[in-house]
Amino acid sequence: MISTWSRVRRACAPAPVTYGIITLCAVSFVLGPASGLNPVYGTGDRLLSAQTGYFHRWGVVPAELFSLAPRSLFTPVTALFVHGGWLHLLGNMLFLQVFGVMAEERMGRLRYTLFYAGCGALALVGYAAANATSEQALVGASGAISAVLGAFLYLFPTARVTSLFPFLFFLPLRFPAWVVLPFWAALQWLAAGRAGGGPGVAYLAHLVGFSLGFLYAWGCLRPATRVRATAPATEGENQP
Repeated sequence: MISTWSRVRRACAPAPVTYGIITLCAVSFVLGPASGLNPVYGTGDRLLSAQTGYFHRWGVVPAELFSLAPRSLFTPVTALFVHGGWLHLLGNMLFLQVFGVMAEERMGRLRYTLFYAGCGALALVGYAAANATSEQALVGASGAISAVLGAFLYLFPTARVTSLFPFLFFLPLRFPAWVVLPFWAALQWLAAGRAGGGPGVAYLAHLVGFSLGFLYAWGCLRPATRVRATAPATEGENQP
C-alpha cells in the first residue's frame, strides 16, 4: 500500500465548496457512530449495532437501491458524506484538499458542486450495478474524489506531483500529473481485479468516478495552458 501525504502550494482564491465538503464530512463523522466519540451510541455491541444501522441508513445498499426502496433513492448522495473510520475519512479528505482546490477554482463553485455530487453518485451507482444483489453498505466520498482526480488530470496535466513510493524507500520523486494519476488509476484497476465484488474497498467506484471526471472535463472544459504553482502530493489508494 502506498501511504499518502499531500498538499497544494498555490496562491489561489478560496475554495468554499471544497472546504465546506470537508467540514460536512468531518462533522457528520464525529457526530455519527463510526468515530466512537459520541456517547449517545454507547460502546461495545451497542456501538457496533449503531454503526451497522447507520451505514445501511445513509449508505448505498445495492439490493435496496435496485429494488427502488424509497429510503434508498437518495443514498448515492448521502453516502458521499459517510465514512467508515478515521483513516478512511482522513485519507479521502487529504486527496480532496489537494486536488479539489484547483479543480474548484477552474470550474467555478456551482459547476464544481454539481460535478462533485453528480459524478460521486454515479460512481456509487456504477459499483452497485455491478453488485446488484449485495446487501453490503457502501459509504465514502472516494468515488467523487476520484472524479476530481480525473478532471484534474485533464485540466492540469503538467502540474508537478511529488510521490512517495514504498518500493523505492519512500524517496520523494516529482512527476507531472499525467504520469502519476494514470499510474494511480492503473493501481485501482489491478486492485479491482483482485478484489472482485467482495466487501472491502470499492475500487470499481474509483475507476468509474475517475473516468467520469476525465470525460466531463474533456467534453466541457479546457485544460490550463499554464500551471505556475506546483501541486505536491503523494499518490496512494483512495478508499471509500
